[in-house]
Amino acid sequence: MSKDSAISCMQMPARFSQARDTALGVPQAGDTSGMVLIPGGTFIMGGNNSQAVPDEFPRHKVTLAPFYLDKTEVTNAQFSKFVEATGYITLAEKKPDWEELKKSLPPGTPKPHDSLLIPASLVFRTTNGPVDLRNFNEWWTWKSGANWRQPRGPGSNIIGHENYPVVHISWYDAMAYCKWAGTRLPTEAEWEWAARGGLTDNVYPWGNEHVNAGLPKANSWEGTFPYLNIQLDGHLRAGPVKTYSPNGYGLYDMAGNVWEWCSDWYDEKYYLSLKDQHSVNPAGPSKSYDPEDPYTPKKSLRGGSFLCNDSYCSGYRVSRRMKSSPDTGLEHTGFRCARDVK
Repeated sequence: MSKDSAISCMQMPARFSQARDTALGVPQAGDTSGMVLIPGGTFIMGGNNSQAVPDEFPRHKVTLAPFYLDKTEVTNAQFSKFVEATGYITLAEKKPDWEELKKSLPPGTPKPHDSLLIPASLVFRTTNGPVDLRNFNEWWTWKSGANWRQPRGPGSNIIGHENYPVVHISWYDAMAYCKWAGTRLPTEAEWEWAARGGLTDNVYPWGNEHVNAGLPKANSWEGTFPYLNIQLDGHLRAGPVKTYSPNGYGLYDMAGNVWEWCSDWYDEKYYLSLKDQHSVNPAGPSKSYDPEDPYTPKKSLRGGSFLCNDSYCSGYRVSRRMKSSPDTGLEHTGFRCARDVK
């Protein structure tokens, strides 16, 4: 066999592998299609109006390097390709492991009945009237069989919703997707900088016009939460990506639709540690602390969802922070990916 023939034979498996990956929709290394190059820059991070809560303060200076960010939230179609290529099973599709679960609960918490330790996820339900907005159990149901394939539980599906954001995604699920795609989750600082879209000190990704003023600008709860949604934006639950106008950087749904995971641990007082500092590419705190739930480590989320309303959650504001345990997925939780600039 000639040298050229030998080299050709060695190259065949690599070409076959690449063809197979392409057929399965596996992202290629360095592929930035579907992403936007977010310019580097300096901004003041933190609360911008009277709705801001303590964990959005103090405001502090942050400088970021350029990075890429998905134009849209990861869709059902994209996540389906990941699952097809890898056989990945999300946490909502698995039976909870009590030995792992109890590590993030107060000592002495009794084991739940086996009927609750089943593959399930949290699904939103409208109420019949006003409820105590401090009690999330009023509008969330732990539903057996609810997952990304069946967003509302058995009997539901994602047929015809391929361009909707994938939901019931835990932080660990999002990280698994990013690893497969050769990407990562954005930091909170990157997410907020990107959401601002080049605007300075504005409340929303589009500026300062209230979310419910003028033409629909985001998918949020319009009316009286959680029992009356007049749906001027066209949706009761999540809607297709790219339904509303993008922000100044060409990013869609940086307000509303579904909450998006960030890479950072959540610490309510993290911004205090940055007071009077000029942070460069901050990656968040080294560990989590939520005084409302001190035994459960939390990861940060941004952007709000179709459930956000000023009566209890103005999550569509660019500075609004949210948190959840990394093993939790809900009907309004998804993500988008970032990529470093090489």
